Amino acid sequence: MSRQSETDDVTDPSTSEGTDAVSDPQRPSDHVDGTAAPVPDGGVNQPKLGFIGYLRFFWRQLTSMRTALFLLMLLALAAIPGSLVPQRTADPNGVVQYKADHATLYPILDKLQVFDTYTSVWFSAIYLLLFVSLIGCIVPRTRHHWQALRTRPPKTPVRLTRLAGFRSVPVERDTVADGAAETDAATGLPSVERAVTRAMAVLKRSGYRVERFGDSVSAERGYLRETGNLVFHAALVGVLLAVGVGGGFGYTGQRLLVEGQTFSNVLGSYDSFNPGRWFNQGQLHGYNLTLDKFVTKYEERNLNALGQALDYSATVTSRVKGGEPKTSRLGVNDPLSIGGTNVYLLGNGYAMDVTVRDGDGNVAFRDDVPFLPADANYTSTGVIKVPDAAPEQLGMVGFFYPTAVKLGTGAFTSNYPDTENPLLSLQVYTGNLGLDDGVPRSVYQLDTSGLQQIAGTKAETPSIQLKPGQTKQLPGDAGSITFNGVKRYVSLDVHHDPSQLVVGGFAVLAVLGLLTSLFVPRRRVWVKVVPRTGAEHGEYDLEYAGLARGEDPNLERAVGEIATRHTSDLGVRMPQ
Repeated sequence: MSRQSETDDVTDPSTSEGTDAVSDPQRPSDHVDGTAAPVPDGGVNQPKLGFIGYLRFFWRQLTSMRTALFLLMLLALAAIPGSLVPQRTADPNGVVQYKADHATLYPILDKLQVFDTYTSVWFSAIYLLLFVSLIGCIVPRTRHHWQALRTRPPKTPVRLTRLAGFRSVPVERDTVADGAAETDAATGLPSVERAVTRAMAVLKRSGYRVERFGDSVSAERGYLRETGNLVFHAALVGVLLAVGVGGGFGYTGQRLLVEGQTFSNVLGSYDSFNPGRWFNQGQLHGYNLTLDKFVTKYEERNLNALGQALDYSATVTSRVKGGEPKTSRLGVNDPLSIGGTNVYLLGNGYAMDVTVRDGDGNVAFRDDVPFLPADANYTSTGVIKVPDAAPEQLGMVGFFYPTAVKLGTGAFTSNYPDTENPLLSLQVYTGNLGLDDGVPRSVYQLDTSGLQQIAGTKAETPSIQLKPGQTKQLPGDAGSITFNGVKRYVSLDVHHDPSQLVVGGFAVLAVLGLLTSLFVPRRRVWVKVVPRTGAEHGEYDLEYAGLARGEDPNLERAVGEIATRHTSDLGVRMPQ
């Protein structure tokens, strides 16, 4: 049989698998033929994963760095609703006002847990998935990085000419500086041994891990880059863990405080209180806060922004249990730290100082009633409830105008947020207010069903209008009301988070790790002594080259600096 026929027999697919790989010159000597499985007519033949296979597949997807970054971005997006609508834990009064202003939208958002964003099911699910993903990503990468730290640098490539920053420096008599130390006696040149030894010393001083392979030196550095990357992601896990655990031991509470009133840090003094899962009352450190004065600075020069608030400032007197009183300033983004808590200034408004006498002439009510602002000019609404009045209980829906202006329709409005012309307008109702039936009711709302209006838009008597210091009689001998004056109030948010320092520490670690991973280059550098073929006096060339692991625009410059320091150490002049 001819050579051609032998080749045909080997390459003919119709023949049995009996051809030896050695008989085919196109195949490598270590090639092994496999028996191909029949491909079904319906498509590609692939193995079935099974239940365990699918679990392994989803676990690998979840613990990939790409998934972790996606979940981190998703967590940031999921936190946006918490900044767009009031949250029950931070601003319960704002949630009540949102319900009144958006009666149609509120039930939908409430079912979606938007008013409890950070404790909602969907936010918690993203939070936990991110936590698991980061841990599943960090553990194997840490193990691999530890093994890499213990691995020797790779062998020097045979040809360095293909690598970045390659340069070759000939070592001859005319390139060696006069008086160069430690030269070979026979040739007057630095010995190969000394050239390699000095290269190792130069690379070690530059922060490289060094390994010698014959007449060459292999060096690498930049493992700190991966260390920083792992520290960054481990710090993110630490932040998530600290926030989750710290939230269980922390608490937040809200209190509305009128000028002259005092707040004590006890559970019964809060208007609303949201404890963590592991909270106990022993965490409430004893202290008092008295609101002395609240001042708002308004824009008065720029007509386009006239009346816009420029700054809020509250003067408070604080006293820790067993300590001396201390006067402090409380401002926007300037909380007061006291008793292990941070007290934040959330909002402000006007409170009406009123006195109500019933039909018998007795004082049935005397208090400062906070009104909620309804617009930028602080037109405010509020409710006055007098359950102890006789012969019938009294309820009043009030409208306060800091700078009252009467419109052409006869209605009032406020055109400036400060009290330049304060006016209080009241619609008065009589009847059972329903405060004794055991059902909780909002202090900012009055259920008028079943009540009789005796002054207002639906009564013969118009709404009662009062200026500070005025007293007016109520219709039907129901009593009288005195508007004593206007006071300012502030909404305070008391926040206790025992994990603040821990979170701050992990945040610093995350920043340091991120900076390290961004600015520490990962590179390998080689220095090789190459004897010249046929050299009579032992002349040789010094070759330098590098290889970047990732983006490294400074690699060539780094190789050049190493070459310069090495040749200078040997007393060899670099070629121009």
